[in-house]
Amino acid sequence: MTAPGTGRVRPDDAASAPVPVGAATRVGAAGGSALDAGAGLGHGEAAPVGAATFRRAWADLAPVGRAPDGAGYHRFAWTREDHTLREWFAGEAAARGLDLVTDRAGNQWAWWGDADATPGVVTGSHLDSVPGGGAFDGPLGVVSAFAALDVLRARGVRPARPLGVAAFVDEEGARFGVACAGSRLVTGVLDADRARALRDADGTTMADALRAAGRDPASLGPDPDALARVGAFVELHVEQGRGLVHAGEPVGVGRMIWPHGRWRVELRGQANHAGTTPLADRDDPMLDLAAFVQHVRTAATTAGALATVGKVRVEPNGVNAIPSQVTAWLDVRAEDEDRVRAVLAALATWAPAEESWTPVTWLDADLADDVAEALGATGLGAADAGVPRLGTGAGHDAGILAAAGVPTAMLFVRNPTGVSHAPAEDADEADCLTGVDALATTLEHLLTRDRA
Repeated sequence: MTAPGTGRVRPDDAASAPVPVGAATRVGAAGGSALDAGAGLGHGEAAPVGAATFRRAWADLAPVGRAPDGAGYHRFAWTREDHTLREWFAGEAAARGLDLVTDRAGNQWAWWGDADATPGVVTGSHLDSVPGGGAFDGPLGVVSAFAALDVLRARGVRPARPLGVAAFVDEEGARFGVACAGSRLVTGVLDADRARALRDADGTTMADALRAAGRDPASLGPDPDALARVGAFVELHVEQGRGLVHAGEPVGVGRMIWPHGRWRVELRGQANHAGTTPLADRDDPMLDLAAFVQHVRTAATTAGALATVGKVRVEPNGVNAIPSQVTAWLDVRAEDEDRVRAVLAALATWAPAEESWTPVTWLDADLADDVAEALGATGLGAADAGVPRLGTGAGHDAGILAAAGVPTAMLFVRNPTGVSHAPAEDADEADCLTGVDALATTLEHLLTRDRA
């Protein structure tokens, strides 16, 4: 194994089989229906391989961080659940004889072929979740990546470039408040000193959390060597909406990621006794919060944007105490930056403090065309319209890599509920397996087109 911090694990140094972390046998946030071996997959004998890998890996992950009352998943960065997920990833890499690398940010990379010889093609996503999150956001991309790799081997593909499977750490930002922290750190977008100082709800800094997880926080920072190994990145993700439902298609190709950001608002009042302070004498910041939330909705409606107040911290947070301070976090997204800025301008009275900002991210158009053409040749997409092209209001590690200059594409798998970041998030088994096949086809096209 590696020393704390960064490092590389060769297959003969790692465990010889995936770490057994569960025995669930069905797909979905609430169980779902059993997978049909080979459903949605093509290329003859490769089909059952992809289905079997997907079914087993999904069952392994299903129990990790799942709330016993069925209220979704709780998989936060640098926790016991995160450790289990990282060990699972390392076991999957070892079982395939892949070269496991951990970069300075803590992201994991499993390589088929020599990644230092020439820039490779990478696929993957993340394994963490929001509080009470769904089963598919992130893990679908990682499980599908390993399944697609197995499909390629079963097809007898001989890559002209290395293939990597990636698991980015702390994509959701649920613990420390910065989304896509792992990809932001490795690309240098997130300052390492700022990251180390971030605190969770219990006051634990990221630096302390890293130490508790056996990592050296001093190693945190940009990793140009890790980034240089990525010649192209393809992220498969469950769709976080109903675009593919309306299109009647199981898989779509990403077009762009909306500009989005997070802001913090501080509302101060005067703490006092709930039972002895007349209403007329109160300076209650909760009333300011109520007004703020109403104005957020009005501003977003007027601008044609999406805005959410999804996190609130109340001090002293007692049932019988008038709060002294309320801190609220605002999330704003829209198809263009002008709409986002219009929302913020309408809320200027509250002086929102920016905590993160990601401008509009256009995924690589040539790569998207290439992917769509390869998938269309397999029969995906309507005859007259081809594979659907989708924009998304959700942030992704793919967007961070694209902004850093990495040619990037996204594949989306249909979500029949359209719900995400909640237990009702879903994907039909046949669509998941169609996604595996689409990803394998995409990777095969990218990995072999340079071969003479």
